[in-house]
Amino acid sequence: MITSTRRVSPDKSEVRIAFSLDDASDVKDVEDCPQTFPDLEQRLQPVPPCVSLRESVQVYKEHCRMAREFHQVKHDIAVLEDRKRKLLAELVEDEKVAVEIARLEEEFRRLTEENRTLVTVHNERAQQLESLCLTDRTRQDSS
Repeated sequence: MITSTRRVSPDKSEVRIAFSLDDASDVKDVEDCPQTFPDLEQRLQPVPPCVSLRESVQVYKEHCRMAREFHQVKHDIAVLEDRKRKLLAELVEDEKVAVEIARLEEEFRRLTEENRTLVTVHNERAQQLESLCLTDRTRQDSS
């Protein structure tokens, strides 16, 4: 552990900096972190730490974690936007189907009513024909 104490100016308090060169795990963690994150603007890229300062390494690791988290959130947003687009397309299609169903139901009602009317007219005409045939037979029998 190396410790350094400095006074920047006579009227300022001392600044104490302590670091250790023995802790290689932080350095290894820094090496495992990618150097760039393509999703981030250049100005937001993590700046490689001063490996001799534990705080610098910790800030860098936290920045890398947030960059990975940002990438995951951005990916999740893209997936959700794609799902939203698909659902909206399905909704439009469902609305078209609903309009077609309503049109077909109306056409069915109209045709059913027309069929009833035609059946009624047919029955009336059949009765009239039967009545005329009977009248005609009666006239032929009387002549």
